[in-house]
Amino acid sequence: MSMGRIQFAEQSGTFVLKFVGEVRLTLCSALDATIEKIFTALDFSAIVIDLTEAESIDSTTLGLLAKLSILSRQKVGLLPTVVTTNPDISRLLQSMGFDQVFNIVDRPIPCPECLTDLPSQDQSEDVVRSKVLEAHKILMGLNDSNREAFHDLVNALERT
Repeated sequence: MSMGRIQFAEQSGTFVLKFVGEVRLTLCSALDATIEKIFTALDFSAIVIDLTEAESIDSTTLGLLAKLSILSRQKVGLLPTVVTTNPDISRLLQSMGFDQVFNIVDRPIPCPECLTDLPSQDQSEDVVRSKVLEAHKILMGLNDSNREAFHDLVNALERT
């Protein structure tokens, strides 16, 4: 597995997030900050999440992506698009119920050179724990399978 990173670009009203390698909890603060940045703009026509180079995505990251979709529908009435060509990632998204909250396609985006890496963000353990808790609660809200899968983790995080 390769070290993960998330790249970001905005062009002509389209926000693009590209996940590369092994995308884990360590990137969640930068991803959450970028999600907040997207919704302060409120002047966009599309959100695209490119997972064509992602090798794996942890549940915290998936929860933040679900948050992105929920905010997008609530604030601007827009269903974001996820691009994936990896059968394992596609299966994971399907099992998490992402087909209900994203348009899922298998064609890569046209402008990879437009992307820049998100900056890393140092956060306290408490801030990271609250982001992990929020992400998993969002995932639990997508379907009964997720509710069952993440129930114990959420309970444990709420107790700490």
